[in-house]
Amino acid sequence: MGTDRVEHHEARTRTARVRIVSQRPGGAAERVDRLATEEPMEIRVGGLGGEPEALVVTMRTPGDDFDLAAGFLATEGLVAAPGEIESIAYCVGPDGAQEYNVVTVRLRREWDPELRRHFLATSSCGVCGKASIADVEVRCAPVERGAARPASQISAFPGLLRGAQAVFEETGGLHAAGLFDASGELVAVREDVGRHNAVDKVAGEQFLAGRFPLSGYALMVSGRASFEIVQKAAVAGIPVVCAVSAPSSLAVEAGARLGVTVVGFVRDGSFNVYSHPEQVDLG
Repeated sequence: MGTDRVEHHEARTRTARVRIVSQRPGGAAERVDRLATEEPMEIRVGGLGGEPEALVVTMRTPGDDFDLAAGFLATEGLVAAPGEIESIAYCVGPDGAQEYNVVTVRLRREWDPELRRHFLATSSCGVCGKASIADVEVRCAPVERGAARPASQISAFPGLLRGAQAVFEETGGLHAAGLFDASGELVAVREDVGRHNAVDKVAGEQFLAGRFPLSGYALMVSGRASFEIVQKAAVAGIPVVCAVSAPSSLAVEAGARLGVTVVGFVRDGSFNVYSHPEQVDLG
């Protein structure tokens, strides 16, 4: 695609060491613990011939930052094809040092100022700070539905996702998003303090590789399924969204409207299907 994707994954650590006092039945003791790193990342966008301007700040776990930036732009409907992106790079400060918490996306086309959405995306919810109610809902067509996915596949998703969460093993404090193909194989997984960031990281990797729409895939997320996660999946063309916990009412409404099968409480071999059950083989 010609997109500059030189990213320094080790520039920022994904975990932090802290000293704590641990209380146990046998008494209290000091020890070292590991926490998931949470830092702000500002995404700037520059159009053809224009200076980059701040678009959003999101609280994220460092790593896969370029995928996060691309995924955010794609799932928010701000870019439609990877060819629109000329480069993604960390910013360089006045002293010549790279600023690893500021990412600039340069486009091969003009950047429409009307598309600017100035809001703070927290690590728990990406929609709570959007400038207006009208900005909450990205317009997209219903997804293309594929063959019904066996129930046994969906039941296996949590274990496969959990087994791939390397940083969670160290910290116990990260969400994850996993992308599964039609055979039930886990093909991509990302971890982050925010569920929506983990989804954007997975989506961004696929978007930059030119794989949208992801019509033959299913998305599995740790925690609950929010409206925004279902919407992002629909923009990416993913027809099935599964969650370990419950979906929200708005997530189910969005799934019904956009052709997305929303599955919740996927655990211990059981799950609930809240919309479009025809995409799950329950036999």
